[in-house]
Amino acid sequence: QVQLVESGGGLVQAGGSLRLSCAASGRTFSSISMAWFRQAPGLERDFVAAITGSGSSTNYADSVKGRITISRDNAKNTVYLHMDTLKPEDTAVYYCAAATVLAGRILVRTRSAYPYWGQGTQVTVSS
Repeated sequence: QVQLVESGGGLVQAGGSLRLSCAASGRTFSSISMAWFRQAPGLERDFVAAITGSGSSTNYADSVKGRITISRDNAKNTVYLHMDTLKPEDTAVYYCAAATVLAGRILVRTRSAYPYWGQGTQVTVSS
């Protein structure tokens, strides 16, 4: 089992920045692939970014490339989502997710591949 707790959401103006954090517990953190997804009202939960257990590889949705960076600190059992140049369309509930398959060595963009989820944190970008 992996427990995940997100923090860092809030209200920010368009063009601003925000950093989300997700603290994990329950498994050796470096053996867990981590990802962020987001869900806007009335829409599907979409992939944002993923990172391998070592942090050596990352993958991003096309809509956020160049503006959002995923990183992790394995000493703190925490994954981050750094968001810059935020747009109103980034408004959503952001969820972190964890997958332990292949000891965290793979990047997965598919929601169904992640059995562990946090409770979500709201990000609202005003225009």
